[in-house]
Amino acid sequence: MKAPLTSAELRREKTREWRKRELQEARERRGEQGAMEFWLRLVRTAIAKEAKAGRADVWPAYALISRLVLTAIQRRAAGDARIWTDLLRYAEQVVDRHPPHH
Repeated sequence: MKAPLTSAELRREKTREWRKRELQEARERRGEQGAMEFWLRLVRTAIAKEAKAGRADVWPAYALISRLVLTAIQRRAAGDARIWTDLLRYAEQVVDRHPPHH
């Protein structure tokens, strides 16, 4: 017999379910662009919370990651897809091993 979930576990489970529903709805409405917009909203909220908690290094870190994505896009457009391919492969590995939890 399993022990009942704690309030924190219940909250995380509800958040996970909400995220799945919202992502599915975003994809149904606007395809992958909707999914991207959904994740951007979550990231923006997480960054604001991190900064409010005194971890302001999140701002330059996000700026650097944004510059990395832009560089990868520009290099791919110029005919060199290596950075893009490596970036996507690494991102998939990280997210598969450590998915967002709430």
